[in-house]
Amino acid sequence: MHVDLVEQARRGDREAFGQLAAAEVERLLVVARLILRDAALAEDATQEALVRAWRQLPKLRDPESFSGWLYRILLRAAADELRRHRRFEAAVASLPSEATVSDPSSSLADRDQMERGFRRLSIDQRAVLVLHQYVGLPLPEVAAALGIPVGTAQSRYHYGLAALRASLEADGRGVARERAAR
Repeated sequence: MHVDLVEQARRGDREAFGQLAAAEVERLLVVARLILRDAALAEDATQEALVRAWRQLPKLRDPESFSGWLYRILLRAAADELRRHRRFEAAVASLPSEATVSDPSSSLADRDQMERGFRRLSIDQRAVLVLHQYVGLPLPEVAAALGIPVGTAQSRYHYGLAALRASLEADGRGVARERAAR
């Protein structure tokens, strides 16, 4: 990131901030989509994050940490969107499915099962998993981007993976019980 652009934007230069935002918006959208699992919510969170960033930019102490600072703002905006959305979300029961070995929809069912497991994680666990697994940041950089200690990032990663595994195993046992009942 260009430190000069960050400095110009901190002084109120809208064009400089526009260049910074244009350089980051695609990455922010990808991270928001991975965390929120909904394109519309991700767009709203990204837009809100950029608005908050513009308003809070004068408070940024270290222009070199702009990207990490922006990720933190995005994660707070994503958490707010998730809370707002959950208030209006209706519970939908999933229908049991019969998958066969040759059925190509079984991979779709696996992805759906993974999606349900991921949605059960806390926003903090999702953020660490997404930044580490999908964005490819090492855990110390994830910690820096989120403004948390490295040990906390490691803990959230460990417990997030454990919760995801437990969720997948529980879903797998439920499917096995449904098949046995038929």
